Amino acid sequence: MSNFTTNRVFVLLLMAMALGGCSWFSWIPGVGDDSKADETKPAKLEPFDAEVRVSVEWQRKVGDGLGKKYIRLVPGVVADRIIAADGYGALAAFDRFTGKPIWQQQYAALERSGFGIKRLLDRRDPAFVSGGVGVGEGLVLMGTTHGEVVALDVADGSERWRTRVGTEVGSAPTTGNGKVYVQTIDDRISALDADTGAVAWTYDSQMPLLTLRGTSVPVFDQGVLYSGFANGKVVALRAENGEPMWEQRVMLPEGRSELDRIVDVDARIELDGASMYAFAYQGRVAAISRREGRPMWEQELSGFLDMAQGYGQIYVVDADDTVSAIDKDNGEINWQQAAFARRKLTAPLAFSNYVVAGDEEGYLHIMAQRDGRLVGRRKLGGKGLRTQPIIADDMLYTLTNAGTLTALKVTLN
Repeated sequence: MSNFTTNRVFVLLLMAMALGGCSWFSWIPGVGDDSKADETKPAKLEPFDAEVRVSVEWQRKVGDGLGKKYIRLVPGVVADRIIAADGYGALAAFDRFTGKPIWQQQYAALERSGFGIKRLLDRRDPAFVSGGVGVGEGLVLMGTTHGEVVALDVADGSERWRTRVGTEVGSAPTTGNGKVYVQTIDDRISALDADTGAVAWTYDSQMPLLTLRGTSVPVFDQGVLYSGFANGKVVALRAENGEPMWEQRVMLPEGRSELDRIVDVDARIELDGASMYAFAYQGRVAAISRREGRPMWEQELSGFLDMAQGYGQIYVVDADDTVSAIDKDNGEINWQQAAFARRKLTAPLAFSNYVVAGDEEGYLHIMAQRDGRLVGRRKLGGKGLRTQPIIADDMLYTLTNAGTLTALKVTLN
């Protein structure tokens, strides 16, 4: 055989081995072990008997989507409209019943880096919107990675004011008592005048060396502002002046490394009557008295996504993508749904008889509040879901990572 022929056969053999992947070497211990590979892949979705039908009422595109950064821009509902944003400064309002566009706005220039081959080779994500969508006081509110809070008029999308609050805004701004409350990733809460954007007061919390990206959403109720912080504490502040009323630790940092000691309370506080509920990463879910900050019960779970409540239960998605229903009265786990391992679920939503969560492959999963059984599923695609679904009246809304806003109805089969 000539050298040319030998070389040709050798090249073809290499190509076949490349196409065949690890199967060529499956006889070597540890290579081609599907059982180990399955431990890192999203859990396979098993068939079930669907009890509900999830139908699409309308769909609209919002800007360029959420980008590659881990941002979750939950749409906001005001009266007859729903308002959604992308990660690049685009904002749009739609009639929430029909999907008819009402207004759209680009409140900042897209942050692109150059042209031609330079732009092609630059793989950085230029997304800069990090907190939103907040609604209230006649405003639509967004926060950016540059520490700006932008307020737009809810009627037509025109800009009312913008204020710099320091570092990156980590969650959606909240409103109440004529103010806008913003939490930044350095664990500072700033209260801004809703009319002018002027800073009224600030509250600073001691920040650990290592934290999760993002913050809790401040919650306003009856003149009090509640929020969680990266040091594992929750705090109640007088919304008028930022004066602390009480603080309570949900989780004490433990472990030898800074990674082990991460105990961020990034989940939004849930309020219910005289009680409130907080959720800490590498920690626990805790029920706390709203009046004096006294702990009522604790349940060992770890997570950072917002919670939901209904049927006398608190619903959480933990770090293992298990959905748990916790009894509000005693903290006992009533049921767990573990079918979504490694599927990177969104925060849950509870409505009617159901608990809903999306996943990174774009599936929307419907569970029964009573026992957690799967009752429905719908593939939405759109590069997956990171953003928590929301409900208004009997319409369910989702925003995919690609920026598709979808209105859905859930009905019995």
